[in-house]
Amino acid sequence: MKSCEVEINVKNDKDARPIAFLVQTASQFESKIYIDYEDKHVNAKSIMGMMTLTLTNGNKAVITAEGNDENEALAKLEEFLTKG
Repeated sequence: MKSCEVEINVKNDKDARPIAFLVQTASQFESKIYIDYEDKHVNAKSIMGMMTLTLTNGNKAVITAEGNDENEALAKLEEFLTKG
């Protein structure tokens, strides 16, 4: 299991589309992937779970991945959440 903390920088952070793209990205990996944000621990592959998070630019989140492709999953999600 690996994790990393990221500072969120997503285009249109108040829009639902970035969350949908994030879930699609997470779903490409076999690993279990979770996002910890504020007081919530959510499966990054769950659109309903991810919609409960209000990811706001400038705030920090922790991404955790566990599985065969955890390194690739972390790298891709970190890039998505930090590069806008």
